[in-house]
Amino acid sequence: MYGLIIENMVEYIKQTYGEDKWDEIRRAAAVDQPSFSTHQVYPESLLPRLSKKAVQILRVNEKDFFEQMGVFFISFISQYGYDRVLSVLGRHMRDFLNGLDNLHEYLKFSYPRMRAPSFICENETKQGLTLHYRSKRRGFVYYTMGQIKEVARHFYHKEMKIELVREELLFDMVHVTFQLTFDNRAFTLASLAMTREEKRLPISASVLFEIFPFCIVFGSDMLVRSIGNSLMVILPDLVGKKITNWFDLVRPLISFKFGSILNRTNNIFELVTVEPILNDHAPSECRRHDMVLS
Repeated sequence: MYGLIIENMVEYIKQTYGEDKWDEIRRAAAVDQPSFSTHQVYPESLLPRLSKKAVQILRVNEKDFFEQMGVFFISFISQYGYDRVLSVLGRHMRDFLNGLDNLHEYLKFSYPRMRAPSFICENETKQGLTLHYRSKRRGFVYYTMGQIKEVARHFYHKEMKIELVREELLFDMVHVTFQLTFDNRAFTLASLAMTREEKRLPISASVLFEIFPFCIVFGSDMLVRSIGNSLMVILPDLVGKKITNWFDLVRPLISFKFGSILNRTNNIFELVTVEPILNDHAPSECRRHDMVLS
């Protein structure tokens, strides 16, 4: 876990309850250091240990503590310039929510070992939408709720109501379903605009293959119909095969099925070859490597 999240908790406690309370909490948790480096990686057990003592000493419930910590995060990151990134993620709140996975991909340039969550929006109406949150980390549900509420208030001037519909553990992953209620009239406008644009944007396949030399065209049966010229050089036997037999889907954190992919057309997809690729031009000890497409 990067120190950015832990330091956010430290500053939240200090500014809300005072520095003495923070000192009391860290001593109770047997933590010597008073502050943390934002780009340094710390043990995953550190934040749960500190937050458990914080809830006890501050006499607050876990939900309120983490939700307010999430709210505080939005102002906390402004000192590092990330507020500017958040402010340009979309014209409307729906754009921000649909682009959350892309935001985390961008942040990986600064935090390469980040264990990023994944978000899926569905059932969108002009009154809100359903948001699916998936993460390999536990205990960040209310933290995430606080962040989303504050983004809605601070950047989009909207009142956001979030209902936790369901929380379940699937293998090693937490899957949470939120119902978000807010003024989402932008959804209706976006739907009309998309319909108009689709009618007047005929693009030939040859143009797409030229623009995207590593593209993969596959059908609802997941069989590969065609691939870009550059990918053809590397994987000449791919056409006619099931894409799921040749690639693993790394991101987003969804099932590798046609319907799931159609629901995420606004996201970056990262595929990794199941078998290492043989590179004839590399030294013998380095010839085999996984190929990543995104």
